[in-house]
Amino acid sequence: MRHARSSLSLRSPRLETVIVLHGLWFQAAIVRPLCRRLGDAGFHAVAFGYPTMRRDLDHNARALAAFAARAPGDRLHFVGHSLGGLVLLRMIALAAPARLGRVVLLGSPCVDSRVVDVLSRWAAGRAILGAGIAQWRRAPMAAVPDGVAVAVIAGDRPWGLGQLVARLDRPHDGVVRVAETRLPGLADHLTLPATHAGLLFSREVARQTGAFLRHGRFDRGEDP
Repeated sequence: MRHARSSLSLRSPRLETVIVLHGLWFQAAIVRPLCRRLGDAGFHAVAFGYPTMRRDLDHNARALAAFAARAPGDRLHFVGHSLGGLVLLRMIALAAPARLGRVVLLGSPCVDSRVVDVLSRWAAGRAILGAGIAQWRRAPMAAVPDGVAVAVIAGDRPWGLGQLVARLDRPHDGVVRVAETRLPGLADHLTLPATHAGLLFSREVARQTGAFLRHGRFDRGEDP
């Protein structure tokens, strides 16, 4: 007797890739702990390095788009820390990837930056901020583009070099005020106990980042 072959075929799970960007003055190695934690959560996480000082947002955004086009995965998510988040927003505005999934910004000064404003008053300050920040100051994004799921995790531990530059109203992470991260049109916003750099190393930040990438919302212990 011949047995009928099942009409159901085995399919491999969808590969969800996360591309993670570092912030100003850093290199790709700084985001590897976050990549490992996202990998433990079931994502294929890779770091994208870019010149934070010499090149403007447009150049880095196009390089990111080209990197994303070569990346494997059925869906591409993005995570950007600080300046990296501004590069992400610029890429979405210029050339959003066809496989674009969700986006999480970590401590990115989306709408303003008191520290940048103060440093920009002097030539030396402008020099250490670099070309990307200079372009962002001239034309910051007004809101999240339609149809794109972007969320922000901000820190509220007020320890950082930004306090040596400017007086910051609390809550802030030592560099960026929480209010400066509230870009209109965000899908979600969460404040966690972390400094600006500490956002990259916090287990809870990594967990919440994974929750938003997977479900489109942060995990606040609420029923769906």
